[in-house]
Amino acid sequence: MRSVKSLVAAGAASLLSSTAFAADMPSIAAPPMYAAPVIEDFGGWYLRGDIGFSNQRVNRLNNALDANNTTSDQHLGFNTAGIFGLGVGYKFTNWLRFDVTGEYRGNSQFFGTDSITYPGGVGTDTYHATKSEWVALANAYVDLGTWWCMTPFIGAGVGAARVSIANFTDQGIANNGGGALPGLALGDNVSKWNLAWALHAGVAYNVSPNFTIELAYRYLNMGDGLTGDLHTFDGTNNIVNPTTFKNISSHDLMLGVRWNLDTPAMYPPPLVRKG
Repeated sequence: MRSVKSLVAAGAASLLSSTAFAADMPSIAAPPMYAAPVIEDFGGWYLRGDIGFSNQRVNRLNNALDANNTTSDQHLGFNTAGIFGLGVGYKFTNWLRFDVTGEYRGNSQFFGTDSITYPGGVGTDTYHATKSEWVALANAYVDLGTWWCMTPFIGAGVGAARVSIANFTDQGIANNGGGALPGLALGDNVSKWNLAWALHAGVAYNVSPNFTIELAYRYLNMGDGLTGDLHTFDGTNNIVNPTTFKNISSHDLMLGVRWNLDTPAMYPPPLVRKG
Protein backbone atom coordinates (compact mmCIF):
# COMPACT_ATOMS: atom_id res chain seq x y z
CA MET A 1 0.00 0.00 0.00
CA ARG A 2 2.80 2.37 0.89
CA SER A 3 4.44 1.70 -2.50
CA VAL A 4 1.27 2.65 -4.42
CA LYS A 5 1.01 5.94 -2.53
CA SER A 6 4.65 6.67 -3.25
CA LEU A 7 4.13 6.00 -7.01
CA VAL A 8 1.10 8.33 -7.17
CA ALA A 9 2.99 11.06 -5.32
CA ALA A 10 5.96 10.77 -7.69
CA GLY A 11 3.68 10.97 -10.77
CA ALA A 12 1.95 14.07 -9.42
CA ALA A 13 5.27 15.76 -8.72
CA SER A 14 6.51 14.99 -12.22
CA LEU A 15 3.34 16.43 -13.83
CA LEU A 16 3.57 19.64 -11.83
CA SER A 17 7.24 20.00 -12.74
CA SER A 18 6.50 19.57 -16.49
CA THR A 19 3.68 22.12 -16.37
CA ALA A 20 5.89 24.69 -14.67
CA PHE A 21 8.70 24.13 -17.23
CA ALA A 22 6.30 24.60 -20.15
CA ALA A 23 4.99 27.82 -18.64
CA ASP A 24 8.53 29.18 -18.47
CA MET A 25 9.29 28.44 -22.19
CA PRO A 26 8.79 31.26 -24.78
CA SER A 27 5.73 30.94 -27.01
CA ILE A 28 6.38 29.41 -30.49
CA ALA A 29 5.01 31.49 -33.42
CA ALA A 30 2.68 29.86 -35.94
CA PRO A 31 4.18 29.13 -39.34
CA PRO A 32 4.13 32.30 -41.50
CA MET A 33 1.68 32.67 -44.37
CA TYR A 34 2.98 34.03 -47.70
CA ALA A 35 1.20 36.68 -49.77
CA ALA A 36 1.07 36.12 -53.52
CA PRO A 37 3.79 38.05 -55.41
CA VAL A 38 2.70 41.20 -57.21
CA ILE A 39 3.40 41.04 -60.94
CA GLU A 40 3.13 44.23 -62.95
CA ASP A 41 1.51 43.53 -66.34
CA PHE A 42 2.32 46.91 -67.86
CA GLY A 43 5.20 49.29 -68.37
CA GLY A 44 8.46 49.04 -70.25
CA TRP A 45 10.06 49.11 -73.67
CA TYR A 46 9.00 46.90 -76.55
CA LEU A 47 10.02 46.12 -80.13
CA ARG A 48 7.49 45.57 -82.87
CA GLY A 49 7.35 44.15 -86.39
CA ASP A 50 4.51 44.43 -88.91
CA ILE A 51 3.54 43.06 -92.30
CA GLY A 52 0.43 43.84 -94.29
CA PHE A 53 -1.08 44.89 -97.57
CA SER A 54 -2.53 48.11 -98.92
CA ASN A 55 -5.74 49.20 -100.60
CA GLN A 56 -4.80 52.59 -102.06
CA ARG A 57 -6.65 55.55 -103.53
CA VAL A 58 -5.78 58.81 -105.29
CA ASN A 59 -8.28 61.63 -105.71
CA ARG A 60 -7.16 62.95 -109.08
CA LEU A 61 -4.30 63.50 -111.53
CA ASN A 62 -3.57 67.15 -112.35
CA ASN A 63 -1.38 68.55 -115.15
CA ALA A 64 -0.95 72.00 -116.68
CA LEU A 65 -2.20 70.64 -120.01
CA ASP A 66 -5.58 69.93 -118.38
CA ALA A 67 -6.42 73.60 -118.94
CA ASN A 68 -7.14 72.71 -122.58
CA ASN A 69 -9.88 70.23 -121.57
CA THR A 70 -13.55 71.15 -121.46
CA THR A 71 -14.57 68.12 -119.37
CA SER A 72 -12.71 65.32 -117.63
CA ASP A 73 -13.90 62.01 -116.12
CA GLN A 74 -11.07 60.09 -114.42
CA HIS A 75 -11.06 56.49 -113.18
CA LEU A 76 -7.88 55.74 -111.21
CA GLY A 77 -6.58 52.84 -109.13
CA PHE A 78 -3.60 50.97 -107.63
CA ASN A 79 -2.84 47.29 -107.28
CA THR A 80 -2.34 45.93 -103.78
CA ALA A 81 1.23 46.19 -102.44
CA GLY A 82 3.07 44.65 -99.48
CA ILE A 83 3.95 46.56 -96.30
CA PHE A 84 6.96 45.77 -94.09
CA GLY A 85 7.63 47.69 -90.88
CA LEU A 86 9.69 47.81 -87.68
CA GLY A 87 9.39 49.96 -84.58
CA VAL A 88 10.21 50.60 -80.95
CA GLY A 89 7.80 51.74 -78.26
CA TYR A 90 7.11 52.24 -74.58
CA LYS A 91 4.06 51.19 -72.58
CA PHE A 92 3.44 53.76 -69.83
CA THR A 93 0.40 52.23 -68.17
CA ASN A 94 -1.91 49.27 -68.69
CA TRP A 95 -3.93 51.42 -71.15
CA LEU A 96 -1.52 53.95 -72.76
CA ARG A 97 1.46 53.26 -75.04
CA PHE A 98 3.53 55.03 -77.69
CA ASP A 99 5.81 53.85 -80.49
CA VAL A 100 7.83 55.08 -83.44
CA THR A 101 7.62 53.01 -86.63
CA GLY A 102 9.31 52.94 -90.00
CA GLU A 103 8.02 50.99 -92.99
CA TYR A 104 8.60 50.28 -96.62
CA ARG A 105 5.55 50.05 -98.88
CA GLY A 106 6.37 48.02 -101.95
CA ASN A 107 5.82 48.87 -105.61
CA SER A 108 2.18 49.21 -106.57
CA GLN A 109 1.10 49.32 -110.20
CA PHE A 110 -0.98 52.38 -111.05
CA PHE A 111 -3.48 52.50 -113.87
CA GLY A 112 -6.14 54.99 -114.93
CA THR A 113 -8.19 56.50 -117.71
CA ASP A 114 -9.44 60.01 -118.35
CA SER A 115 -12.30 60.57 -120.78
CA ILE A 116 -12.00 64.16 -121.95
CA THR A 117 -13.54 66.68 -124.29
CA TYR A 118 -11.55 69.58 -125.70
CA PRO A 119 -12.05 72.16 -128.42
CA GLY A 120 -12.32 70.21 -131.64
CA GLY A 121 -12.84 66.70 -130.33
CA VAL A 122 -13.06 64.07 -127.62
CA GLY A 123 -10.53 61.50 -126.50
CA THR A 124 -9.19 59.19 -123.81
CA ASP A 125 -5.93 59.34 -121.87
CA THR A 126 -4.60 56.09 -120.45
CA TYR A 127 -2.14 56.32 -117.53
CA HIS A 128 0.39 53.83 -116.15
CA ALA A 129 3.03 54.17 -113.41
CA THR A 130 4.54 52.47 -110.37
CA LYS A 131 4.50 53.89 -106.85
CA SER A 132 6.27 53.07 -103.59
CA GLU A 133 6.81 54.79 -100.23
CA TRP A 134 8.93 55.01 -97.11
CA VAL A 135 6.82 56.06 -94.12
CA ALA A 136 7.86 57.08 -90.58
CA LEU A 137 5.21 57.62 -87.89
CA ALA A 138 5.01 58.51 -84.21
CA ASN A 139 1.94 56.73 -82.81
CA ALA A 140 -0.13 56.80 -79.63
CA TYR A 141 -2.56 54.02 -78.64
CA VAL A 142 -5.26 53.54 -76.02
CA ASP A 143 -5.85 49.93 -74.92
CA LEU A 144 -9.53 49.51 -74.05
CA GLY A 145 -9.28 46.62 -71.57
CA THR A 146 -8.42 42.93 -71.69
CA TRP A 147 -10.86 40.01 -71.87
CA TRP A 148 -9.71 36.39 -72.36
CA CYS A 149 -6.21 37.68 -73.26
CA MET A 150 -7.65 39.93 -76.03
CA THR A 151 -7.20 43.72 -75.92
CA PRO A 152 -9.00 46.01 -78.40
CA PHE A 153 -7.26 49.32 -79.08
CA ILE A 154 -7.49 52.57 -81.03
CA GLY A 155 -4.73 55.00 -81.96
CA ALA A 156 -3.45 57.82 -84.13
CA GLY A 157 -0.10 58.72 -85.68
CA VAL A 158 1.68 61.55 -87.46
CA GLY A 159 4.93 61.63 -89.41
CA ALA A 160 6.34 61.79 -92.94
CA ALA A 161 6.00 59.83 -96.18
CA ARG A 162 8.47 59.72 -99.08
CA VAL A 163 6.25 59.05 -102.12
CA SER A 164 8.05 57.84 -105.26
CA ILE A 165 6.36 57.84 -108.67
CA ALA A 166 8.22 56.03 -111.47
CA ASN A 167 7.72 54.98 -115.11
CA PHE A 168 4.79 57.31 -115.72
CA THR A 169 3.20 57.24 -119.19
CA ASP A 170 0.21 59.10 -120.62
CA GLN A 171 -1.12 57.57 -123.85
CA GLY A 172 -3.70 59.77 -125.59
CA ILE A 173 -6.13 58.46 -128.19
CA ALA A 174 -8.47 60.69 -130.23
CA ASN A 175 -11.91 59.17 -130.57
CA ASN A 176 -12.86 61.32 -133.56
CA GLY A 177 -9.49 62.11 -135.11
CA GLY A 178 -9.57 65.77 -134.13
CA GLY A 179 -7.35 67.94 -131.97
CA ALA A 180 -3.86 67.18 -130.71
CA LEU A 181 -4.44 63.53 -129.89
CA PRO A 182 -3.16 60.82 -130.34
CA GLY A 183 0.15 61.11 -128.54
CA LEU A 184 2.46 59.65 -125.91
CA ALA A 185 3.92 61.58 -122.96
CA LEU A 186 6.46 60.32 -120.42
CA GLY A 187 7.23 61.58 -116.92
CA ASP A 188 10.62 61.22 -115.20
CA ASN A 189 10.86 59.50 -111.80
CA VAL A 190 10.38 61.79 -108.80
CA SER A 191 10.35 61.23 -105.00
CA LYS A 192 8.60 63.71 -102.72
CA TRP A 193 8.42 64.06 -98.91
CA ASN A 194 5.00 64.86 -97.41
CA LEU A 195 3.27 65.13 -94.06
CA ALA A 196 1.61 61.78 -93.27
CA TRP A 197 -1.00 60.89 -90.67
CA ALA A 198 -2.79 57.70 -89.64
CA LEU A 199 -5.71 56.30 -87.65
CA HIS A 200 -5.51 52.81 -86.08
CA ALA A 201 -8.02 50.28 -84.74
CA GLY A 202 -7.51 46.64 -83.91
CA VAL A 203 -7.24 43.87 -81.37
CA ALA A 204 -4.18 42.38 -79.66
CA TYR A 205 -3.83 38.85 -78.28
CA ASN A 206 -1.51 38.44 -75.27
CA VAL A 207 0.29 35.16 -75.94
CA SER A 208 2.50 35.67 -72.86
CA PRO A 209 3.56 38.61 -70.67
CA ASN A 210 6.40 39.28 -73.14
CA PHE A 211 4.77 38.50 -76.51
CA THR A 212 1.67 39.98 -78.18
CA ILE A 213 0.09 39.51 -81.62
CA GLU A 214 -1.94 42.28 -83.27
CA LEU A 215 -4.48 42.36 -86.09
CA ALA A 216 -5.22 45.95 -87.09
CA TYR A 217 -6.84 48.25 -89.64
CA ARG A 218 -5.12 51.54 -90.48
CA TYR A 219 -6.14 54.53 -92.54
CA LEU A 220 -3.01 56.28 -93.86
CA ASN A 221 -2.87 59.61 -95.69
CA MET A 222 0.43 60.28 -97.48
CA GLY A 223 -0.19 63.57 -99.33
CA ASP A 224 0.60 64.14 -103.00
CA GLY A 225 2.82 62.28 -105.46
CA LEU A 226 4.64 63.94 -108.36
CA THR A 227 6.22 63.07 -111.70
CA GLY A 228 8.82 64.98 -113.68
CA ASP A 229 7.75 67.26 -116.52
CA LEU A 230 5.93 65.35 -119.24
CA HIS A 231 7.85 65.03 -122.50
CA THR A 232 7.69 63.04 -125.74
CA PHE A 233 9.76 59.89 -126.29
CA ASP A 234 12.60 62.01 -127.75
CA GLY A 235 12.63 64.37 -124.75
CA THR A 236 10.77 67.27 -126.36
CA ASN A 237 8.95 69.47 -123.86
CA ASN A 238 7.81 73.08 -124.21
CA ILE A 239 6.09 73.66 -120.84
CA VAL A 240 6.60 73.01 -117.14
CA ASN A 241 3.99 70.31 -116.66
CA PRO A 242 4.61 67.68 -113.97
CA THR A 243 1.65 65.44 -113.17
CA THR A 244 0.43 65.60 -109.58
CA PHE A 245 -1.19 62.61 -107.85
CA LYS A 246 -3.54 64.46 -105.50
CA ASN A 247 -4.10 63.14 -101.98
CA ILE A 248 -2.84 59.54 -101.93
CA SER A 249 -4.41 57.47 -99.14
CA SER A 250 -4.53 53.81 -98.17
CA HIS A 251 -6.74 51.43 -96.18
CA ASP A 252 -4.23 48.95 -94.75
CA LEU A 253 -4.69 45.56 -93.08
CA MET A 254 -1.76 44.83 -90.74
CA LEU A 255 -0.52 41.81 -88.78
CA GLY A 256 1.98 42.74 -86.09
CA VAL A 257 3.92 41.31 -83.15
CA ARG A 258 5.30 43.02 -80.05
CA TRP A 259 8.17 41.82 -77.83
CA ASN A 260 8.29 43.28 -74.34
CA LEU A 261 11.94 43.95 -73.44
CA ASP A 262 11.26 44.26 -69.69
CA THR A 263 10.36 41.00 -67.94
CA PRO A 264 7.66 41.71 -65.32
CA ALA A 265 9.28 42.15 -61.90
CA MET A 266 8.88 39.38 -59.29
CA TYR A 267 9.24 40.72 -55.73
CA PRO A 268 10.03 38.56 -52.62
CA PRO A 269 6.68 38.08 -50.87
CA PRO A 270 6.23 39.76 -47.50
CA LEU A 271 5.60 37.54 -44.47
CA VAL A 272 2.11 37.69 -42.99
CA ARG A 273 1.77 36.34 -39.46
CA LYS A 274 -1.38 35.10 -37.83
CA GLY A 275 -2.86 37.00 -34.98
